[in-house]
Amino acid sequence: MFETVRYEGKRRIRGAAVLTAGIGAYAGFIIWYFTVLEDVDYEEVFNDLPPAMLEAFGIESLSTIEGFLGAQVFNFVWLLGLGLYFAYVGGGIVASDIETGRMDIFLSLPVTRARLLVEKFGALLVPMLAVNALGGPIIYLFVVAVGETIPLDHLLLAHLLSIPFLLVCAGIGLVFSVAVDRAAIAERGAVGTVFVLYLLESVVGGAEAYDWIQYLSPTQYYEPTPVLIDGSFEPIDSAILLVAFAGLLMLSQALFECRDV
Repeated sequence: MFETVRYEGKRRIRGAAVLTAGIGAYAGFIIWYFTVLEDVDYEEVFNDLPPAMLEAFGIESLSTIEGFLGAQVFNFVWLLGLGLYFAYVGGGIVASDIETGRMDIFLSLPVTRARLLVEKFGALLVPMLAVNALGGPIIYLFVVAVGETIPLDHLLLAHLLSIPFLLVCAGIGLVFSVAVDRAAIAERGAVGTVFVLYLLESVVGGAEAYDWIQYLSPTQYYEPTPVLIDGSFEPIDSAILLVAFAGLLMLSQALFECRDV
């Protein structure tokens, strides 16, 4: 039981380690850079930037380590970088196996297509949980090492709340993966969709006439900067993301059941 998720999960351990190490190194550089710019008036530097840009990168209270991390690490890496990464990886879950012929082997196993899809998607939890479970302590240790302080509960909460967001991004990739035969098309389609949704929320959504459009983007429901600064968040936002993920997963299962492989 769960042989598929164990097999696929083991194959993702190395990638998860490389991803976590890379993000940890980037976070360490950003934290060190914060100490170098200690005497810079951040608010004055960014005062003339368009509101849309401030919103897109979560620029808020840059004079504090929490606000700096929110803008330079979480909004850039977690919202955009990891969102695109998991959309890309999700796009290859099924399409790559169909393209290489490996899917025939999986379908010969005594499991339903719905369960097979869930198990293959479940393997993505390995890098998703690793980057959050290890990334938080790594960032905290870097912050302490440079003589700064950050509320540990706020930091861990920011990581925890990112999981529903990343699940939605991966779910978008999964829908593309079961809808097309070529992995490259599925991966590009998923990445393009997540990026467009990011732009809709951060740029187009800022216009009053199109204010409603921002609610279509998963980035609307995960704002790490306020969480890091004062621990504030809306539980309904995470609930909306989880419902959206469940809908994407069920849609993927329905498409996978109907298609001819």
